[in-house]
Amino acid sequence: MKRILTGVALATTAALVTATPALAAAPKDPVVAVKKQLVPGKGVKFTERTTVSEGDTREVFVRRTGTLQFGKSGIAASDITGKLNITASDLEGLDESGENAELASLIKAMAQPERTIRIGTTSYISGNVWATMMPEGKTWFKAAKGPTGGLLGTFGQPLNLAEPATVKTLLKGAKTTGSGYTGKTLIRDLWKASPWLRATWTSKPSAKAMKTPISWRITVNGAGLPTRLVTTFPMAVLGTGGKGSVSVDTSYTGWGSAVSIKAPPADEVTSAFKDGEDDISEALDLPLGSIAG
Repeated sequence: MKRILTGVALATTAALVTATPALAAAPKDPVVAVKKQLVPGKGVKFTERTTVSEGDTREVFVRRTGTLQFGKSGIAASDITGKLNITASDLEGLDESGENAELASLIKAMAQPERTIRIGTTSYISGNVWATMMPEGKTWFKAAKGPTGGLLGTFGQPLNLAEPATVKTLLKGAKTTGSGYTGKTLIRDLWKASPWLRATWTSKPSAKAMKTPISWRITVNGAGLPTRLVTTFPMAVLGTGGKGSVSVDTSYTGWGSAVSIKAPPADEVTSAFKDGEDDISEALDLPLGSIAG
């Protein structure tokens, strides 16, 4: 009997020892983890793919890459490049000399990458349709209180996990998974919490859209830092008239890496288009929804 009891005791002790690492590996608080990253001169990189679905059709619409630079209280600067999923075959047959010349030129311009550098709340935008609007010798348009990702940012990731307030808002009522968290959060709550969202969606969503939830899934690493974010929401919340849904898959890498984002050379920057206008709102209202749908 003594031998049996000793065996049971040893087995129980072994089980407890084996269980200890699992307890130690409990996920760390992402809010705390992200706050610790907010060190001037440090940052994170991301890549993402936006897919638009309607009925049986599901297509990649935009791909983006970017870098975020941190300050003590949040995101101090960003450098983001986006490109519509327009291929060379899509451009075949476009006649830039006929009656649809203006539309053909616009589509060819939109096939080019768009880059947005944002320092504080000032945006510098180049490429894509902006290239057709620049005065001679200028390649960047400067916009005070400009968008985070130019024209294509509207279809980029609306949630920025480098904002502790956004992460905190998402985690309210969230469910834990084996690798992170999942949940649904109303747009009105995210709009209130996220300066990034307010600057990315350049117009405030409708009252109906504000009550719409964004479904999301976050994957975190052992330090509690986000490595992947997938969001899904109705296209209608973007005000494009589309009836489908939008899914954005973002991967984060290089948390804490050294980052230094600078404004473009002053001699390449303009604050007015070649027609003398300085309001970017018309360009930001281009019917991307009809292209996506």
